[in-house]
Amino acid sequence: MSVYHPRKDENGKLVTLAKPSQPSPLEAWEASDQVATVIPDGPLPKGLNTIPFCSWSNLPTSSQDWELLVDGARFDEPDFIVEPGKKPASGVVLLEPDGRVWAVSPSNQFGGYTTTFPKGSQLAKEGLSTRANAIKEAYEESGLRVELTGFLIDVSRSTSFTRYYVGRRISGSPADMGWESQAVHLIPRQHLTSVINHKNDAPILKALSDLMVVPS
Repeated sequence: MSVYHPRKDENGKLVTLAKPSQPSPLEAWEASDQVATVIPDGPLPKGLNTIPFCSWSNLPTSSQDWELLVDGARFDEPDFIVEPGKKPASGVVLLEPDGRVWAVSPSNQFGGYTTTFPKGSQLAKEGLSTRANAIKEAYEESGLRVELTGFLIDVSRSTSFTRYYVGRRISGSPADMGWESQAVHLIPRQHLTSVINHKNDAPILKALSDLMVVPS
C-alpha cells in the first residue's frame, strides 16, 4: 500500500514516500537525552520548553514579508562570496533550550541525505537575502518559525555554496513540515554525529561543536 505525503509538491503532484519514517513515542519529546521524531501531521505534545507547538497562521506572502522577519536580527556576519559554479543557498541550525538540535529527513532521502539541516538555494530566484531565505526554508522543511541568532559557517556542498546560521524556535509546529521532508527530529548533541552523517554536513557539525564548547 502506497504512503503519500499529506502535502503535494510544487507542481501539485502527490509525493510517494518509499520508506516512510516512524514517529517516536510522545514521551521522547520531554526527555532531553532522547531523539524525538514527528512525521507529517503526526501527534505532538502541546508544547516544549514553554513554547507551544501551534501552526504558523499569518504566513508571509511575499519576499518583502519574509525580509521583515529578519529586521530585528542584530549580529555580524562575513561577506557572502559564492564559489564559482555553485548556487547560493542558506540554512539554519536550530537549537532548543534543552540542549537538543532540530533536523529534518528529506523525503525519500533526496540528495543522498538521511537527515540534515534545513536549507535551500532559491534565494536568488525569489529575491531573498540569505537571512530571509534561511527562515523561509526552515519553515518549509520543518514547520517551525525561527529567529536567527548568529552566523555559523559557510559550506561548499555538492551543487551549492551555503551560509548557515544558528537560530531558535519561537513558534510553529514540526508536524506542519512541507513535502520536502518526511520527518522532523529533535536530536541530543551527543547523538548528532550518528544521526547526521553525510560528508557535506561534517563541517557544520564541527562548527556547531565549537560553538557549544563552554570556555573553562
